[in-house]
Amino acid sequence: MLALRLARATHPLVLLRRLLVAAASAGVGFLLLCTLAYAVAHPDRSAGSVLRLAWCALPLAATVHLAVAVARTDPSTRPRPGLSSVGLGPGRLAAIAAASTAVSCTLGSALALLFFLHLRGDLTGLPFDRAAADLLAAGRPLPLPAALTLLAVTPVAASAAAALTLRPRPPGRRRVLTGTPTDGNGGRHRTDRAVDGDLGAEEARDPFDPAPAPTGLPWGTALVAIGLAVEVYGTRGGDSPRLPLPGGVPGITLGVLAGWVLTAVGLAVAGPGLAHLCGRVVQAYRPGATRLLAGRALMDEARRVGRPLGVLSAVVAAGITAAELYGRAAGARPFGPLAGLGAALVLACAAATVLTAALETRQVRAGSTAALIRLGAPATLLRSAALLRVAVLLAVFAPVTWAVATLTALPLTS
Repeated sequence: MLALRLARATHPLVLLRRLLVAAASAGVGFLLLCTLAYAVAHPDRSAGSVLRLAWCALPLAATVHLAVAVARTDPSTRPRPGLSSVGLGPGRLAAIAAASTAVSCTLGSALALLFFLHLRGDLTGLPFDRAAADLLAAGRPLPLPAALTLLAVTPVAASAAAALTLRPRPPGRRRVLTGTPTDGNGGRHRTDRAVDGDLGAEEARDPFDPAPAPTGLPWGTALVAIGLAVEVYGTRGGDSPRLPLPGGVPGITLGVLAGWVLTAVGLAVAGPGLAHLCGRVVQAYRPGATRLLAGRALMDEARRVGRPLGVLSAVVAAGITAAELYGRAAGARPFGPLAGLGAALVLACAAATVLTAALETRQVRAGSTAALIRLGAPATLLRSAALLRVAVLLAVFAPVTWAVATLTALPLTS
């Protein structure tokens, strides 16, 4: 009930982000119901039904990723003074975030069920001249317990992931350095200050102190290399079992699928390291105020933005590989409606997660931005630094994505 009251009093942009989560959940729920309809219409093709259900894991994971990112930026889950005294400590705020996520995903699942039943003709007759009758097994009884179980997967998974991500960390004390211009020469006299509880390193650190470098770049690079090697090895398995792909494209072996997974995980792991490297490159060789501010901000937000950028790079690389594969396969036809919906859902969720992470970094930097404005920094400097950050990230991640996509598609099309 508290989550519903907070939803009524939230900002329109916050409600828009929650509606995006609900829309993504509706898309996943519709795909799951279509899989159930296929199983009902073809009881003798259990292997095909299981395979369709397994492919739904990709949009489900993308939706959960988006839901967690939206929960992290929700103002109602941010600790504020005085909330603990009324029983809203970090643990209760994490529970509220999980409840809000569950409400949004449940709304999307309910909309998916209504739309699915409408297309089947169970509510007002078959629409669109019975165009979806065969696809959705119209006229056959739909097992309601199975449908409700599938629709509950997204709310349960998203709320559990949000609660796990926003769970309160064990309290501790860490020493950080804060600077105040107290000496007579205009320099900074740095003093130690203890920080209690769950105050993160980003909030406690001085705005001009760079964050420590992420350690995932070598591991991510190694995973990408291993994934490409496994894919090359998997293409040589002539008699190995193959997983069919939609659109008449010859199936892929399990080795190729494992290589794709390793490559995608490698890009996600290497994302924070690449973003941190971008910050170092920007402020290399006599940086001015704009490059110094942009580089330090990139280094500080590398962990927060780099991971979603790595996931988006993996999704775009997979899309380029699929387009190349479909373009060279003989007799291949375009994506069907369900495959196209799943691909669009994954891409939209990955892009929305990047935008949500960028919004989160803006919220975290609000105090530093206000301090720079009080010190007399012009607004054009802040805008130029923001545009420089975006340009550098695009200049680095776009070639990496294209190179990975080219290398991934090369063994399949040669």
